[in-house]
Amino acid sequence: MSSLSERLRPRSLKDFVGQRHLFEERGLLTLLLQRGKPTSLIFWGPPGCGKTTLALLLAKEFKTHFISLSAVDTSLKELKEVLKEAEKLKKLGKSTILFIDEIHRFNKAQQSFLLPYLEKGDIYLFGATTENPSFEIIPPLLSRVKIVKLYPLSDEELVSLLKKALIDPERGLGYAKVSVDEEVLRSISRSAQGDARIALNTLEILIESVLSMGRTHVTSEDLSESLIRKPLLYDKSGEEHYNLISAYHKSLRGSDPDASIYWLARMLEAGEDPLYIARRLLICAVEDVGLADPQALLVALSAYQAFEVLGSPEGELALAMATIYVALAPKSNSAYRALKEAKEEVEKTGYKPVPLHLRNPVTSLMARLGYGKDYKYPHNYEGGFVEEKYLPEGLEKKRFYFPTLHGKEADLFERYLNLWNKFKKINAKD
Repeated sequence: MSSLSERLRPRSLKDFVGQRHLFEERGLLTLLLQRGKPTSLIFWGPPGCGKTTLALLLAKEFKTHFISLSAVDTSLKELKEVLKEAEKLKKLGKSTILFIDEIHRFNKAQQSFLLPYLEKGDIYLFGATTENPSFEIIPPLLSRVKIVKLYPLSDEELVSLLKKALIDPERGLGYAKVSVDEEVLRSISRSAQGDARIALNTLEILIESVLSMGRTHVTSEDLSESLIRKPLLYDKSGEEHYNLISAYHKSLRGSDPDASIYWLARMLEAGEDPLYIARRLLICAVEDVGLADPQALLVALSAYQAFEVLGSPEGELALAMATIYVALAPKSNSAYRALKEAKEEVEKTGYKPVPLHLRNPVTSLMARLGYGKDYKYPHNYEGGFVEEKYLPEGLEKKRFYFPTLHGKEADLFERYLNLWNKFKKINAKD
């Protein structure tokens, strides 16, 4: 007997739950249905949101021949045979929708092989993927399809599915005549995190377990952590990896300690490498906090080293401490901008000789050539400061560093101004 999620698969679009944005007045699927003709589509969304179901129902609406393959176990030879069948059907006036589940698993050669058949109209391609198509699908194929973005189902949508399963006597669990507390249904929905397959199959296990004990009523006491816990959606090499680390860095930069800790917890719970997170913390400390609080770099570096020594879970506390510190630290990207502008100047003006007075006269020949001549040693002057030309000829008045007045950088800039103001006063006396 197939699983509850498979048995309850909708038989028509009116029974389909979720993804209402696709069926709005100007939604993509509404427009296609009004047209009465399919186009090539890639359904992109998380597990259990209805990608395969939607593909099947659309093929049924369009009265089109439907061929289903899985990219996991389909060879190029098998693909050729299927496409030949589609060519024959086209000559008979019959359209074909070729559905490829997990299409992101097709390599570039397999994806490229589909192109001429799409171009000639031998097939309409329906693909399903949990991965961002812009990362996994070759550009020529992307240009020939429409991307249909699907989202996790809401808790309310999942609860309605579970209630439907409980009363359906033919395909659902209505035969069992079991009553389930509302809070149980909501707990299952919350734990499923938008995945209808997980929610329905969890309910089925729970009902069968209660029936085996001779009972017909389910309460919250029947739920166990192991039954309703679902691993967090995460792929260390996919889009979600980049989404979460980006949210973490932007929260740090935006000085929001609560959001920063939340995204840190999300990544740690999902199994991200803590040292990868620590490296991003270091990046934020030098790139975004910078001179406004140089201590932030030391705090972030200490957290990195502490985790190397302690490991989990104690080392995670060091990351949490550093996360909060960096988030709350004043922010300045003046060093980042100064280096960027200096690099651009080097790229633009190329080789500029080091002024002779700044060169070190390592040999007597160099000294005779003027290396180091007239160099002013700052420690020989009051306050350890003297006006000197340190930039190459032609760049003497060029500025790269533009300080902010945030945190410690304001103190650094005040010292800088005091030195130059003192020098100007000395000059005025002379």
